Amino acid sequence: MANYLVIVESPTKVTSIKKFLGSRYKVMASQGHVRDLPKSQIGIDLDNDYEPHYITIRGKGDILAALRKEVKKADKIYLATDPDREGEAIAWHLKHALSLDDKQTKRVSFNEITKDAVKESFSHARDIDMDMVDAQQARRALDRVVGYEISPLLWAKVKRGLSAGRVQSVALRIIADREAEIDAFIPEEYWNLDASLLAEGARKPFTAAFTGMKGQKKTLTNGQEVKDLTARLKDAEFIISSIKKNERTRKAPTPFTTSTMQQEASRALGFSTAKTMRIAQQLYEGVKLKGSGTVGLITYLRTDSIRISDNAHKAANEYIREQYGDDYVGHAVRRAAGKNVQDAHEAIRPTDITRLPAQIKEYLSRDQFRLYQLIWKRFTASCMSDARYEQTALKIDADDAWFSATTIKQIFAGFTTVYTAGCKEEKTNELLTQLKEGQKLELKGFESEQHFTQPPPHYTEATLVRALEENGIGRPSTYAPTISTILARRYITKEKKNLYITEIGEVVNDIMCKSFPDVVDIGFTAEMEEQLDEVAEGKLPWKEILRRYWPPIKKEVEKAQSELEHVKIADEVTDVICEKCGRNMVIKYGPHGKFLACPGFPECRNTKPYLERIGVACPLCGKDVVRKKTRKGRVYYGCENNPECEFMSWQKPVDKKCPQCGGYMIERGNNLICHDQSCGYREKKRKEEA
Repeated sequence: MANYLVIVESPTKVTSIKKFLGSRYKVMASQGHVRDLPKSQIGIDLDNDYEPHYITIRGKGDILAALRKEVKKADKIYLATDPDREGEAIAWHLKHALSLDDKQTKRVSFNEITKDAVKESFSHARDIDMDMVDAQQARRALDRVVGYEISPLLWAKVKRGLSAGRVQSVALRIIADREAEIDAFIPEEYWNLDASLLAEGARKPFTAAFTGMKGQKKTLTNGQEVKDLTARLKDAEFIISSIKKNERTRKAPTPFTTSTMQQEASRALGFSTAKTMRIAQQLYEGVKLKGSGTVGLITYLRTDSIRISDNAHKAANEYIREQYGDDYVGHAVRRAAGKNVQDAHEAIRPTDITRLPAQIKEYLSRDQFRLYQLIWKRFTASCMSDARYEQTALKIDADDAWFSATTIKQIFAGFTTVYTAGCKEEKTNELLTQLKEGQKLELKGFESEQHFTQPPPHYTEATLVRALEENGIGRPSTYAPTISTILARRYITKEKKNLYITEIGEVVNDIMCKSFPDVVDIGFTAEMEEQLDEVAEGKLPWKEILRRYWPPIKKEVEKAQSELEHVKIADEVTDVICEKCGRNMVIKYGPHGKFLACPGFPECRNTKPYLERIGVACPLCGKDVVRKKTRKGRVYYGCENNPECEFMSWQKPVDKKCPQCGGYMIERGNNLICHDQSCGYREKKRKEEA
């Protein structure tokens, strides 16, 4: 009997896939890439038509040895890496690293790790798609050329440890441009004016908003305008001049793409993009369920398509019809749209819609459950009918002024039965639906409020992902690593979800904009992404992109090397005194984060840990509580007087005592709870705390 070897990327997938295949199949994991460009050099021969030089990744020797041993025993080898360009490239590298024969080797890919999907993929095994491989080679080569040619320039002109990147530099520029917009913004004054009106026979008045004058919309720009208008209208006759009723629909949402999942997980769950992708990977690769073994719960997580398979749509229709009725079943299968969309695989959805979140909650971690529930609800809603509303709009005349009042009433819940994210809660005023044209209203008074226009908001991780996607920058697999990189480089910092550019980020962005305008040009970078798509479609040789791209960048690098001046960035000075030489210590950054160092280096080499105070007194000794990390990177809170004081808490303590027992309180989600579990006291955070 023939023996088959299946090579996947992740060890988790080994368990998931093994049970779907017979005993003749041996499943092993490559644990990601096995070959790559060398770290110590560019790895692209710029003088020999951009020929790449690949080497075996350090630490992968034992894995490759074990794979070679099994290859000798196998009659056929199946490369079952992820169903995207990077997965295709990993399969190609495996083929070369293991010296696999074309006739002996086949490529299989599946969008979900389920029995049917895996079996189906093996029945349609194919050759490696070299167009997809070349598109990935082109991306790596472009990123390597930009990073390895421009980054050393930043090291020489600014400081060591900086980096530039084809996508990260554009993301940094987008944030910098928004900061400049905010700094340049000049607020403008405007006023809202509401009239409180009482209809005959009604118990309570309703509110109508000032809309305009003489049939033209108008904005009130100062308090004097409001005073003059209200004085003139206090004796005016308020009459309903028109009532318009119409039906509105709120369309069901599309299922998640990588970008929309990251945005919604940030908004609804408070997840960073990196955390969302990490948990989604766990759900995709498989979770152990009682009675089923390890099961892949969602489809592939890196996608910009909103397409869903006919089978998935049919199963969703059956579930919705059974649970909610025929009226709730949606009418159309959604297809991919937009010029930047690669429709290689489906949107993100549960692999089985009948596997309800509540049924498997006990087998999932808290974060896994929350993300799975979000994906399940979004997909189910996408297959349901639209919500319908009846809107009543009143136009009210008072002399030459015009006021309006609107109410909306839901007449069919549709998809909102399952998913209400992004849906504004509507309150219906039944009185407005009963009024008639020509009816006179009694003025009970005016209410006015001063406002000022607001600057555009700071980017969050979610809104930055949306901006990158809308501008065609990067692809689903690049959003999270791009943001992680510019955070790790400290070009930006994150405070309460908002992203702010740092001083070093401003310096790097200024250099990139002045010396390398093409690299940070949004349109130019988006065009590069389109050319990479052309490579994946077999329309463009991959090296042609480098032939077009590199020569002008090379000239900019040479010019910057000779003309760019050195930039000095001052270290942040603290009030901590160096006990060895008396200088004020400064904050430095190392591989493990911030630390304090003496500015007298190299004469004085004194360093200290950087203690991040949280503004809370230690409940044991009264000194400051500081935020710390374990060796493995887990955050905890301890006393600055450690080891003399042994206070330690995994949850963040707050500056408030428990009213029940007098102990200290800690944060947990949106609650404040007593640290003593036997006390059991808890309370909701105040709005400003939350």
